Amino acid sequence: MAKLIKEADIIEIKKTGSNKPSKRIITFSRNVFIPLTNACRNRCHYCGFRSDNPSLMEPNEVENLLLIAKNASEALFTFGEKPETDSKIRNSLLEMGYKSFLDYVIEMNKRAIELGKLPHTNAGILSYSELKKLKPWNASMGLMLEQAVELPCHNESPGKKPMERIKVITNAGKLEIPFTTGILVGIGERFDDDLYSIEVIKDLHLNYDHIQECIIQNFSPKKGTPMEDFPPPSIGRMIKIVREARKILPRDVEVQIPPNLVEDIRPFLKEGVGDIGGISDVTIDHINPEAPWPSIEKIERCLNGEFVLRERLPVYPKYIKRGWYGSMTEALIKKLSDNEGYRKGCRKPL
Repeated sequence: MAKLIKEADIIEIKKTGSNKPSKRIITFSRNVFIPLTNACRNRCHYCGFRSDNPSLMEPNEVENLLLIAKNASEALFTFGEKPETDSKIRNSLLEMGYKSFLDYVIEMNKRAIELGKLPHTNAGILSYSELKKLKPWNASMGLMLEQAVELPCHNESPGKKPMERIKVITNAGKLEIPFTTGILVGIGERFDDDLYSIEVIKDLHLNYDHIQECIIQNFSPKKGTPMEDFPPPSIGRMIKIVREARKILPRDVEVQIPPNLVEDIRPFLKEGVGDIGGISDVTIDHINPEAPWPSIEKIERCLNGEFVLRERLPVYPKYIKRGWYGSMTEALIKKLSDNEGYRKGCRKPL
């Protein structure tokens, strides 16, 4: 008896002229992680990034990182929320000649573009006008929803109010900003809360069609924090959430896991993960410094020939084709992307 061919395989046969189904593409970006400041108005009980004695990166420090990250296409700008609430940071900004932290961020975005890197800024709670001001200088932007329910770990964090974060993600949609969001699993929520939070992300995307990826990130305890002895979520729970996320989310919203926070990415890929985020060969994950990035070679070994790894830019191909990226990034995006919207020169699927 002839082997039955699934409908999805028939579509692939039409594309390739072969009855051999193509391997599923797993994407990633090469980035340089730039933590502009660890000042933050929030005091999340699990965070090891925030400091009571914060510092602000000098422009030349930012420039040096951009220069040494020769292979990166993405400049990931991360910092605490509303850092100007700290007087030390306010004074440092004035000494550098910046009227506001937002002006400083935009100047760093400009330098990244000049040095061939596409900015992706995670800026915390911003107003509509602040997002609009940042948009031209960014290929994409992001804000983790974390959870759409209020939790004890956020009692000292005004910026973690669910409606505040949903408002930012909504405004990004109104401004047609390609956006990254996601949930943080294991910070005191119930399993149903995880699913509800993913449903909220789905609804935001259905309204504005701007969410390019949803990160499913596992909580990792940090020494010296109130939750240092809090148990992280099990692999089984994470796999179950990924499975449900892939069912809930529209197909054009990619499900992502951080590859440095799980031992083996294969079980997650089999449940529908299609992206493993940004990876750097010159900077650590400053949010999770205890978890080093795996090498691209290690990731490819983990794929074991079942999937094809393909490099993207911080803005996904769908939004490159639409032209939704920031206007000041257009020339660089055209230079770095191929005709499919992936990074030029990266390998193509078999």
